[in-house]
Amino acid sequence: MILALSSLLFFLQAGLPKASPPPAVFEQLARQAEKARTSDRLADAIRLYREGLKLRPSWSQGWWWLGSACYDQDRFPEALEAFKRFIAISKTDVAPAYAFLGLCEYETRDYKQASEHFRIWVRKGLPGNAQLIDVASFHWALLLTREGNFVQALFLLEEKAKKYGPSSLLAEAMGLASLRMKNVPEDYPPKRREMVWLAGQASVYGSLHDFDRAHEFASRLIAHYGTQPNVHYLQGTIYSFEKKSVEAAEEFRQELRVSPDNAQAMIQLAFIALEDARLEDAMPMAKQAAALEPKDALAHYALGRVLMAAEDFRQSAGELELAKELAPASAKVRYQLARVYRRLGRKEDAERESAVFETLKDKVEVLAAPEEKPTGTPEQKGKTK
Repeated sequence: MILALSSLLFFLQAGLPKASPPPAVFEQLARQAEKARTSDRLADAIRLYREGLKLRPSWSQGWWWLGSACYDQDRFPEALEAFKRFIAISKTDVAPAYAFLGLCEYETRDYKQASEHFRIWVRKGLPGNAQLIDVASFHWALLLTREGNFVQALFLLEEKAKKYGPSSLLAEAMGLASLRMKNVPEDYPPKRREMVWLAGQASVYGSLHDFDRAHEFASRLIAHYGTQPNVHYLQGTIYSFEKKSVEAAEEFRQELRVSPDNAQAMIQLAFIALEDARLEDAMPMAKQAAALEPKDALAHYALGRVLMAAEDFRQSAGELELAKELAPASAKVRYQLARVYRRLGRKEDAERESAVFETLKDKVEVLAAPEEKPTGTPEQKGKTK
């Protein structure tokens, strides 16, 4: 999963030369540096790029390749400085360099800065070649887990599972996210490694829809660690993937016996009860989840859905509006808001939310655990989860 990145970029360094060297000298160094780099003589390439950058600090391509060569040699602090110089002076697209900044900072354990630079990279559309996107998005998922954004992390990691299949690195990353542990692989207790590995294997195979293997690992996980938080929740999510709502509900109830304040288990139980039109069961679960997790978009979404089913449209709108504030790019939130606004006679608001829904409906939804994806507009479809 953590692929060795081949050289990709451009670079530049500090300090003006005392005298302008003959252009031929610089051109010769640039050719020698490129030859060393393409011949995989990276130590020589680094030395030659540095010599060239002393002569011409504005050589943005030199900074890029210097950073790339240092990164491939695991010289992360040097690579970090080179990419910063590239971003500072380059007149070309610098967006992929933010992914490299994040990767270098991850390796030096500056997780806060790494997260900020990955976010810039994501906002710029995740640019780069396939190798860069794979490596950077994997590390971004690790940091999302560390920050507690487990659903988003699992979404990214599931994409890797579908592309590459099972691996020990992927299992460890998915295990941490599935058990909702705010850790990266480098910093959680060794005594929990078996538990994380079993959870990760169950998650990997569940994402691949190999449910026999997923349950094999999940059963072992429960047998040894069934009293630990989020173990039964993971088993419940696997049953949910299989659309086995009875079995899923039992696992979510078991989770609440282990960890009574697990809002995510409450949310899933609320959805299952709502699907079965058991509002008397759905309502208290949804209310308690929203109270426990006031900044969780899915909790407010679930409560908004339950209140709508109970025809309390004003309160439903309030909860869905909170969900929208927390997850403005969620198509399903906009869809349900349009529905409830129509029930309240707020035509203009409904049309606005419906229009936003149209722009979002084909985008991947990572607000919450997998649910039926809404298709069509609220006017065209009467019910959707």
